[in-house]
Order: sequence, then C-alpha cells, then structure tokens
Amino acid sequence: MPPSSGPTGVSDAGRREATGATLRDLAAAAGVSVATASRAFSRPEKVDATTRRRILLLADELRYVPNRAAQALITGRTMSLGLVVPDLNNPFFPGVIKGAQARARDLGLSLLIGDTDEDPGSEFGLVEQLAQRTDAIVLCSSRMPAGDLERVGGLCPVVLVNREHGGLPAVTFDTEAGVRDVARHLRALGHRRVGYVGGPAHSFSDAARAAALLAELPSHGLEVVLLGNHEPSFEGGRRAADIVLASDVTAVLAHNDVMALGLVGRLLDYGLDIPRELSVVGWDDIEFAAMFTPGLTTVRMPREDAGRAAVTYLEGALSGRASEPPRLETHLVFRQTTARAHPRGAD
Repeated sequence: MPPSSGPTGVSDAGRREATGATLRDLAAAAGVSVATASRAFSRPEKVDATTRRRILLLADELRYVPNRAAQALITGRTMSLGLVVPDLNNPFFPGVIKGAQARARDLGLSLLIGDTDEDPGSEFGLVEQLAQRTDAIVLCSSRMPAGDLERVGGLCPVVLVNREHGGLPAVTFDTEAGVRDVARHLRALGHRRVGYVGGPAHSFSDAARAAALLAELPSHGLEVVLLGNHEPSFEGGRRAADIVLASDVTAVLAHNDVMALGLVGRLLDYGLDIPRELSVVGWDDIEFAAMFTPGLTTVRMPREDAGRAAVTYLEGALSGRASEPPRLETHLVFRQTTARAHPRGAD
C-alpha cells in the first residue's frame, strides 16, 4: 500500500525525510521514553552518559532537530551560550572557539560568537546584547576595564578565559610554568640578556606574562629587557624588529606566536641568521608555528581544552552543580628558532 500523502501531495515518509525525525521517532530508535529523549537535550545532567551519547548519535543519523522554543518554555533557558573574543583574525582564538563549540554540541547547546575587534570600549555593549539572547557567556581574553567586568557579573552567568578578575570564575593558564620553561631553556643555551616584545597595553595576559618574566628570569641569571607594547599581529611583530635589534639582546620572547613570526620574518629580511644571531620564542603554539620555516620555539597553550572547560563550567553553573574552573598546564615546545647564544658580529 503506498504511503499516504498530505494536502501538498508529499507523502508522510517524504515529509519526514525532508524535515528530519520527530522526538517520538528518536525515542523509539534509542529504546527510551519520550521524556528521557527530551531530557537528553534540555537536562543532560539527568540522563546517564552512555544513554545520552546513544541518543545524540541517533539524533545526528535521523536528523532530529530539538525544538528550541519549546525547550525554552519548559526550562526557562534559551539553550544558547555566548562567547566573546577580541579578534577572530588572531589564530589563538579559533582554537578556543573550536573547543567551546565541540563541548556545546555535546551538551545540546548552541554557541553565539562575538568579536570586539580589539576595542575594549565596545565589549560591554556586545556582552549586554548577548546576555539578552543567551543563558551565559564566555569572555575570552577580555580587554574590558575592571569596572565593566564587575557589572557584567550582574547580567548573566559569566566565565573568563585567559583573564582573572576579583570573584569571577576563570579558566586560566599556568603562565608562571611556561615562563620557567623559557628561562631554563634560554639559560641552558647560554643566553643572559632576554628581551620581551609585549602585546597590547590593555591586555591582562600581557601584564601577567611581563610580571612572570620579571619575577622568574633573574632567578635563572637572566636579565629582562622590556621592549614596549605592540599590536598583537604579524605586522606588530615586524614593526618591533628595529627595537629588538637596538636592544642588544641575544634572545627575545614575543607576546604571541603571530608577533613572533612577524618578527622573525623581518629579521630574516634584514639578513640575520635566526637562530644563530638571535633566538626567538613565541607564545601559544598556533598551527602556523610548526609550519613556518624555521619552526618556531614557543609555549603551548591548550586552547581547545580551555574552550571545552569554559562551556562545561557554565553548563554546571546553570544546572546548579558548578565546580571550580581549571588552571591549565603550559609547556615549552622546542623547534628551530632558538640555539646557543652567539652574539651578532661574533666569529
């Protein structure tokens, strides 16, 4: 017997194929009740992990799309999170976004992303807009002034990534451990005078890194030379080259990998032998660090782990079972831009 057709002449089977399965279809395929299938999306903490994983896999196969409006009426939640970054062009942030997106998908949540274009003045307004459309917000490497951050906590649940402020929860990186790795590495290579090419003056992570350098390097017999604040971009690194050359350092740490790559590129243009005449260290371990020639020695930041941890924390907070956000480990990745100290002009 042929399948029945609706008023438009499309069969029930064809309509289901075009629009995806219903919640009842999904529940039947997973061998669970409709209520359990619904909770897998709206209250994931109430469903056994193995069962929920099976439901989500079947949802993908059957092309089931949860009814967000209905879930919002039942739970009082939008089932969406916001994530704000300073600059989507900076390769550091896509890693965080990727981790956050993957974890949000696991939890049945959607993710709305905002970019402040390195403008601290616009960040609070963007967060205000997202707070009206989401349940909670991840602020990654926030450039926001302290006063605005205190106000943000009253808009909706918030977690910081790569920034700390007062009592706000934060997923952080062990900057001190990364700096210690750099200090030991450069000291072992015979360096004594190390420059730091800083990032934006309003960057919390830049201030934290400079403070760690000033506290840690002297204990390893290294002198620190602060070489100013610069735009956290490839061009910012290139423009810092003249300052680096005039500083009489034998090694330099850049605020991030993008700047380090720009710096190395300009120094190579000048005819320097990298790393024989100057060692360069980056920070972040973005994908391009290993692809560049010479490969960039850098400090690895677990960016995807940070994104996942931030979303996990917010889901826990919204469900009344939040735990302390983690402090993630960092470590040095040795490649080809560092070598034994050999001052320029030496034989």
